[in-house]
Amino acid sequence: MRVVCVGDRFISAASFAHAAKEAFGPDTETVEYSTRWPDEAYGAVEGVKESSGSVDEIAELIPGADVLLTHLGPVTATVLARADRLKVVGITRGGPVNVDLAAATAHHVPVVYLPGRNLGAVAEFVIGVMITMPRGVVRGSAELVHGRWSPRAFRYETAGPELRACTVGLVGIGAVGRRVAQLLDAFGARVVAYDPHVDRADGIELLDSLEAVLSVSDIVSVHSRLTDETRKSFDSKAFGAMKHGAYFVNTARGEIVDEAALLEALDSGQLSGAALDVFDPEPPGPDNPLVHRPDVIGTPHLAGASRQVSSESVQRVVRDVASYLHSGRMDHCANPDALKEGS
Repeated sequence: MRVVCVGDRFISAASFAHAAKEAFGPDTETVEYSTRWPDEAYGAVEGVKESSGSVDEIAELIPGADVLLTHLGPVTATVLARADRLKVVGITRGGPVNVDLAAATAHHVPVVYLPGRNLGAVAEFVIGVMITMPRGVVRGSAELVHGRWSPRAFRYETAGPELRACTVGLVGIGAVGRRVAQLLDAFGARVVAYDPHVDRADGIELLDSLEAVLSVSDIVSVHSRLTDETRKSFDSKAFGAMKHGAYFVNTARGEIVDEAALLEALDSGQLSGAALDVFDPEPPGPDNPLVHRPDVIGTPHLAGASRQVSSESVQRVVRDVASYLHSGRMDHCANPDALKEGS
């Protein structure tokens, strides 16, 4: 068996190769190709997004390969056209945005992916900013770096609440949202949520509208997928519906937020602060006022980054690929039509 392993500086080609030999046998032939992400930004190519690596160089490696394992490598029509023996592609992503799924289906190649792969890392990040933002930890640290010993945290009107005293509103309760709710339960916070695609969720108080969640929440955290309905859904109306002085967290997608409306809500005092791990576009420009504000915690899309995400993603995707090769079954297939007879 020949396995092409396309890695980067977060999930290495060597880690794919090691896992493949363990799963498929020591005689497995592996070919390693590495990109420079994240030191070099990913981008769009041939209709796929968030990809890293040369289409032409990967296309040169793919003839004769039975399996392609990658994190960000571009799996485009050009690559797939050279795949004369390819049986399956394994992607260590929550969504296979670096794969041309139509082309993969046309070539009868199923694509394994990992929804919820970084839910633990993202959920812990969310809890972290829910604690540090209202309590002024990041702001106080930055002021201390610049020689200011701020009394802000001990003025009653600017002192922050503990999580146990907060109502936290979750917008979207997929895998990440549910994990956030579990962690919040340990702090004693009241958790309310809105998700139009969910009828019930154990331990979470579902409300019947987004406005109902916004109006009662001291902290609002977004976990929705980006769709036509959610794009720019956090606009001036949504921020205006939030409790005065509430806090806002977004680790989902930057396009969900109208950044101009968020800026206005912060300027007016309608919101006390925001924590943003995602922006539109990414990276944000140096003139984006949100990244320069003391009431905003801005991070470079790192909520899902942990050593566990890297190592466990490799093991999970290789295990699912092996299951497909041995039994024809897989847990998560992004293009099930590729498995149909006559597809």
